[in-house]
Amino acid sequence: MNPAIKDTLAEVSSAHIDKRRELRRTAQGVASVRPSDARHSPWLEVQLVDVSDSGFRLAHKDTTFVAGQELDFAHPHAAGTARVMWNRILKGRVETGCMILTRF
Repeated sequence: MNPAIKDTLAEVSSAHIDKRRELRRTAQGVASVRPSDARHSPWLEVQLVDVSDSGFRLAHKDTTFVAGQELDFAHPHAAGTARVMWNRILKGRVETGCMILTRF
């Protein structure tokens, strides 16, 4: 292999090292969410992907969640209020990462 390509691959690999501070645990099941500032809104049922001590990741088709938005949530591991930290649009679905603010 060309040494320049090998060096480039090594740089790319090191750039993608998981730098998370908490262990993520794969989760399955349904999570219910709704905007905290619209408690009259119906709950949206989405898929729970993984959980950590301070957050969780959802998979859904809703494109209205925005970073910084607060959500009421309930899933098999916790319930409370969370902040949307990021969204990732993938083929056919959206993933949303949330940080738990309060637990009920």
